[in-house]
Amino acid sequence: MEFSLFAHMERLTADQDHQTLYDEFIGLCQMADNGGMRAIWTGEHHGMEFTIAPNPFTTLVDLSHRTKNVRLGTGTVIVPFWHPIKLAGEAAMADVITGGRIEIGAARGAYSYEYERMSPGLDAWEAGQRMRETLPLMRPLWEGDCAHDGTYHSFPATTSAPKPVQENGPPIWVAARDPNSHEFAVHNGFNVQVTPLWQGDEEIDSLMDRFNAACETHDGPRPKIMLLHHTYVASDADDAQLGAQELSRFYNYFGAWFQNKRPVQQGLIERISDEDMAGNRMMAPDIMRRDLTIGTAQEVIDRIKRYEDLGYDEFSFWIDSGMSTERKRASLARFIDDVMPAFT
Repeated sequence: MEFSLFAHMERLTADQDHQTLYDEFIGLCQMADNGGMRAIWTGEHHGMEFTIAPNPFTTLVDLSHRTKNVRLGTGTVIVPFWHPIKLAGEAAMADVITGGRIEIGAARGAYSYEYERMSPGLDAWEAGQRMRETLPLMRPLWEGDCAHDGTYHSFPATTSAPKPVQENGPPIWVAARDPNSHEFAVHNGFNVQVTPLWQGDEEIDSLMDRFNAACETHDGPRPKIMLLHHTYVASDADDAQLGAQELSRFYNYFGAWFQNKRPVQQGLIERISDEDMAGNRMMAPDIMRRDLTIGTAQEVIDRIKRYEDLGYDEFSFWIDSGMSTERKRASLARFIDDVMPAFT
């Protein structure tokens, strides 16, 4: 089992300073690098203070100058917002600047709020089709003289300029949920990243089952599969309960952004009342405690051992949570010092 950090700037109130938030984000990434994590993942989002990440390549290039060993991945780039030539070129340029440390996590996108603003009329189905046309073009563009005549993009023979440092280009990971997405990824030789949310072990099992089923229909090498999960390593049982309460609040806001029904002003969504959060049973603290990777170090070890036994190759510590930086750092330190050694 390998480990990585999934992190973004997150701004919850108008009084938080962006520069301070970025400095705190960098500090978490440096902890991951110094602690021996394999990779850092940061994604792409637009117009949302909840998750600030307008261009992951910019952030990853900066991180390459502030870290030493860790791999640097887009987690995830929203493929339908990119032209294939632009995506191949920017990824290759980032790979050159970082000395060959880039990996590409790719997805169709999840928020209708972003679709409305970045590509009006786009829906999840078309976004998925655009991703399926674009991603298989990355390696041919890096190889050179790739021409394409497709449903969404057409261009004459084109070569990515520059070409990436890594042979065959940066590894590509696809965010997958349904069986067709797993098959698309595996059959194209892409790795898979899955994100169970609040449906517990049953969802973690079913996502692995879908990956295994896709691998059984593919004659090539078995790709890797990464489990991305919200994680809090607590100092004791009371601290674990507090972490569950904080993640309950995070998921209430996550759900509000996803539903795209509440007013947004200055990039901040309308406040959700304590009463409304208390009435949202699906995201209650005890559900978070049951279904996410929350607990003392030994409890987290036991959970991740189970994921490892299922066949997951990488566990990505999703640290976005609305918690204070101090609490994030304390949890990450316990993960590095007390959890990761159990897997060496």
